[in-house]
Amino acid sequence: MTAASEARGPLAGLKVLEMGQLIAGPFAAKTLGDFGAEVIKIEPPGAGDPLRKWRLLKDGTSVWWQVQSRNKRSIALDLKDSEAQAIVRRLAAESDVLIENFRPGALEGWGLGPEALLEANPRLIVLRVSGYGQTGPYRDRPGFGVVAEAMGGLRHLTAEPGRVPVRVGISLGDTLAALHGVIGILMALQERQRSGRGQVIDVALYEAVFNCMESLLPEYSAFGAVRGAAGSALPGIAPSNAYRCGDGGYALIAGNGDSIFRRLMATIERPDLAADPALADNAGRVARVAELDAAIGAWTAQYIAMRALRWPDAFPAGDVALQKALGVSTARAASEASQAWRPWRSYAVLRAWHAPAPSTPSVEPAAADIPSNPTAGLTA
Repeated sequence: MTAASEARGPLAGLKVLEMGQLIAGPFAAKTLGDFGAEVIKIEPPGAGDPLRKWRLLKDGTSVWWQVQSRNKRSIALDLKDSEAQAIVRRLAAESDVLIENFRPGALEGWGLGPEALLEANPRLIVLRVSGYGQTGPYRDRPGFGVVAEAMGGLRHLTAEPGRVPVRVGISLGDTLAALHGVIGILMALQERQRSGRGQVIDVALYEAVFNCMESLLPEYSAFGAVRGAAGSALPGIAPSNAYRCGDGGYALIAGNGDSIFRRLMATIERPDLAADPALADNAGRVARVAELDAAIGAWTAQYIAMRALRWPDAFPAGDVALQKALGVSTARAASEASQAWRPWRSYAVLRAWHAPAPSTPSVEPAAADIPSNPTAGLTA
């Protein structure tokens, strides 16, 4: 990799055509753009992607949109129009990757199905993100991240026992699907180096969530065990919980590695627990999790949360995760955490924040105005 290409990112030269809206498809394209890919986003004329008006607005545009659409250029096309469809075909013929998250069958209805696009460009990689996949009995149902989180099993766990399941406050189902899609794209690019041909990647929102459910399925298969909601604890792993501090805030502490546990016990001045052979491994600690939670909670209760947060400085990085759950600025926490990021992570964030988001899409061009090179005149 040359110095110039390294400065632009490892995906420099990769051409991506984004046809999605809102979250999952655009997040996948944004991730590729963060690492140097050239992303062209297609939006409907007029209002553009609905995300432009979601949540808090600055100068009339959503700040969420600005994050989601960084490192992209935008063009307005009515995909139901035959002339606009012709532009998409020309763009797809020049692209390495096409990303879409419409309902299954929408592209085919516009004459833009993957089969036709791959016939014109056999090297094209097509990522399709939908609620329930391109095939199967639920394919025609609308899919949303919140529903996928329930279908995939996540919402069954995110609650205090006996209380209503809660969401994490972000579109986690969409983001997980987007990241699975990015992984698929990277594998397809690797395969294309060998075969010279592209392929279609089918990602379902609920499957992406289900893939992150860790041991829930094999536990049921082997033991008939159905895990329930456990609040802030992590069943079968100890100690790992949220502990109340003296100021009413909470510190999240995970000291579940064997050596980490011993250092944690030394820090909270419980050398007896650190030296107890029955607590030397996770199985022993799980059997006495209530005792350990009480010991850690007694320690955190002596301090305000910000005082407890400073204790990780006594450990090697990553040994104990302490994070304020209430009353501390998320922006400040993110800023402090970023100090430990590695170069490529820093590169992606810093590069992205300095890149402008697309401006409001212009009116769809008339036939006479469509350039022979369809990427000419795109708004930056």
